[in-house]
Amino acid sequence: MDFHMQYLSFFVIHTDGEESASSSGKRFKHYQTLDEDGYEDSEIKKFLDEEFARVVKRKVERNPNTANAPTKIGRFAVEPGYELGSNQNYNLFQRLRDADTKERFIGIADELVRIYMDTSAVRGGAFIIARSKLNTYFDEPFLFLLKCDFEPKIARIADERSLISQVEMAISARSIKSIQYPHMPEEGMLEHWELKIHQASHARYFEDFLKYVTYEKPLPEVMGEQVIEMVQQYISDKWQDDESTERREEENAIEVWAASEKRDIQEWWPQEQVAVASAALVEQKPDLPFSFKLDSMTVKGLLADFGDSLHIAKHNGRYVVVIEGDMFQFDKGMSPVELLQPPDLTDVLPLIGRKQPAADTDRAGNSYKDSNGNINDVDTPW
Repeated sequence: MDFHMQYLSFFVIHTDGEESASSSGKRFKHYQTLDEDGYEDSEIKKFLDEEFARVVKRKVERNPNTANAPTKIGRFAVEPGYELGSNQNYNLFQRLRDADTKERFIGIADELVRIYMDTSAVRGGAFIIARSKLNTYFDEPFLFLLKCDFEPKIARIADERSLISQVEMAISARSIKSIQYPHMPEEGMLEHWELKIHQASHARYFEDFLKYVTYEKPLPEVMGEQVIEMVQQYISDKWQDDESTERREEENAIEVWAASEKRDIQEWWPQEQVAVASAALVEQKPDLPFSFKLDSMTVKGLLADFGDSLHIAKHNGRYVVVIEGDMFQFDKGMSPVELLQPPDLTDVLPLIGRKQPAADTDRAGNSYKDSNGNINDVDTPW
């Protein structure tokens, strides 16, 4: 990518426990601000050029599969009826983009770092604020905020006598946290309401720093809300204007189900109705993940697999999951199962439901407890 650096400010942050820490436990120092010519001749260009391209090319999901996704899209929050200019975070970024002199850029960058220093989990390291144009597509600049934490226990090879020498304040491009503004959803397209944030660590430094930025909900939460809406619509269609006790009981059951973190299968809808609802979600997100546990076994796949290559049924009072496919693949943990010559499914079905629950049998599987706790002999199926 053809980046054209305009300004780059380099700051170093010290926190409690590092040398020269202030009484408040945190301080920072501006080392240098480079303009275009200074950047071209600097060592930091070799260190960062590939990183800028990596930040821009890094893929991001608008609704990630998990709330802890390292890369997210943030959107500047404004009150209804107000424009971007009412957002404090946007205003600060825009002032950096509009700074017409090196001195003004340094002053605004300094202000930004001071705001960052007020976050709760600041760690020592290098904080870099850069403004660069991507000449391939745009005439307006991007902002890049990069944070490199200090790397512990770094040493360089020294002479034969001392062997190694300690390196203080070492940084690495391996785990850089970054903010890119504006967000580029596709090549040649800018979204001025959005920025892209990347922070691989569990500490949410940049989310704390950007107090007036919101983030899209993770995909499971979005899809869960849509499923609840489908169920509520089903109840509304089913009962119409009926406000009976049975309706209220059914609505209460839905509330309990929706609020539970671990949920059992409800057996409310027939296969056809579940298939229609699933298809509506898959149409929005074809690779929508789907997972569940059956007793101690975990099954993971795609919602699109349901009714196609993954089937759920009941037989002899037991839940059955049938997964069909063309081939098996075993990885670690070799077992005799890999040597199996699979029987026909019709030969397996009679065995389902004949095994007693583990808590009710002895080690040989020869007895069970009745409802009164008495031990009764039973015939084994073999």
